[in-house]
Amino acid sequence: MKSLPYITVDVFTSTRFEGNPLAVMSDARGVGDAAMQKIAAEFGYSEVTFVLPPENPQNSARVRIFTPTMEIPFAGHPNVGTAYVLGQQSEIFGRPIGETLRFEEKAGLVEVALQRREGQVTAATIRAPRPLEIEDTIADAVIAGCASIDPASIRKDTHVPVFVSVGLKFAVSELESLEALAAASPNINGFQAAAKSVTGSHDFSLFLYVRPAATPWKIRARMFAPLDNVIEDPATGSASAALSAYLVSLLPEADISRHVTIEQGVEMGRRSVIELDVVKKAGAVTDVTISGSCVPVMKGEIILQD
Repeated sequence: MKSLPYITVDVFTSTRFEGNPLAVMSDARGVGDAAMQKIAAEFGYSEVTFVLPPENPQNSARVRIFTPTMEIPFAGHPNVGTAYVLGQQSEIFGRPIGETLRFEEKAGLVEVALQRREGQVTAATIRAPRPLEIEDTIADAVIAGCASIDPASIRKDTHVPVFVSVGLKFAVSELESLEALAAASPNINGFQAAAKSVTGSHDFSLFLYVRPAATPWKIRARMFAPLDNVIEDPATGSASAALSAYLVSLLPEADISRHVTIEQGVEMGRRSVIELDVVKKAGAVTDVTISGSCVPVMKGEIILQD
């Protein structure tokens, strides 16, 4: 293989040059692991996806997701964007495109429903591959050190800072105001200390958010992951899904369905809108879906050999 075609899309937006950019290699057969990682680093996006034939023919494709520094098991905007790109095609690896896709990923099987307008795919809805996991709590000082904020701006009447996941782990913390959120700035030394002392690994991803009192299910958020070369992410579906599932799990009702809208990327000039639906039954969150629109931006080919 001498070249590799790609297309980029902006995800969780209907406006070009907003949302979260994603590069999709819709046929990555013959590309090795090392090359995939180098390509992801070359793009410099928060994630890049490589589409391969499925191991189980009942599924649509195998999708591998790379950040600039490593492969990850699951993420929201790469799945929405990849589904959108594949939905523009007439077939995937010789099989016709239907209304639903099934992606094999390291976190498990990801189901995707395509959304159409006047016959054209414009958006996608994905289902989180794993149940909600609530892990260790995090000291206020760690959050404050990472985000360069006053610990007093951390709001704890709903929950203390904590790790949550529906396929990919994030530290989540609520702040007191939009002003506090806007003032947050990632401190690489704080993140390095957090990764060493809190996670015991090289990674620590922080999702900060604010819930307006009048509209508590319309949330504003920011996500920082500088140790993964993502200073700030314009839209983070996996973090949004984990947070939404966690907040619904804290509600007193044993059975409830809740729609959540998370706005992200505003402070970066790349506004994104992530729509989520969470279902809780018998006291446990049983289903989380992530929806978003996409718009194409660029296409071309990567030269692998002269």
